[in-house]
Amino acid sequence: MASFFQTLTPVLAEFIVQSPIFFVASAASTGRVNLSPKGTDSLRVLNDKTVAYLDFTGSGNETSAHILNDGRLTMMLCSFGAKPLILRLYGRGEVVQPTDAKWNDLIANFTSAAGQRQILVLHVESVQTSCGFGVPKMQFVEHRDQISNWTNKKGASEMAEYRAKKNLTSIDGLPTGLNPSSAAS
Repeated sequence: MASFFQTLTPVLAEFIVQSPIFFVASAASTGRVNLSPKGTDSLRVLNDKTVAYLDFTGSGNETSAHILNDGRLTMMLCSFGAKPLILRLYGRGEVVQPTDAKWNDLIANFTSAAGQRQILVLHVESVQTSCGFGVPKMQFVEHRDQISNWTNKKGASEMAEYRAKKNLTSIDGLPTGLNPSSAAS
C-alpha cells in the first residue's frame, strides 16, 4: 500500500544514506523520458525537503537538459535487502555547476571525485513509499571505479573536449547548460 508524505522522515533519510544505488527520472515537455541509475556514494540528504547528488561525466547529460526545459525530477530508491521498501521523491530539479555561487556550499557535502561534472538538487514536493514486495533480494558488492580511472586517464583538457562533444545537448537536441571547461574534473 502506497503512503505519501510532504517531507522526508528521519527513517527515510537514513534509508537514503544507506542505499548504494538510486534512479533518476526526468523528461522535457516533449521527447524521450530519461531514467538513469546512479551510485558511487553520490547522494546526500540536505534537509527534509532537499536531496542532492554529485553528477559525473557520462555519455549524455539528459537530466540537466530536462531540468532546464521542464524542471520535473523524480528519484527512486529501493531495498534489495531483507526489509522491502520502494521510496520515490517527486519535485523540481536544480542544476548547480562549479561556476555557480551555490557550488562551494554544496560540494562540501561530498567527497570530491574524478569525473564530477555538476550537482543536481531535488527540491522535494512529495514523498511516496510502497511495499517493494516484487523487488528481488540482492547483495551489494562494491562501487565501480571505472569512472574515476577513465577520467584520470583522460585528464582535464580531454575531459573538456569530451563534454563539449557529448554533454552540451540531450539526445533530443535540448541544451544542457553545461560549460564543458568549467565542469569539475
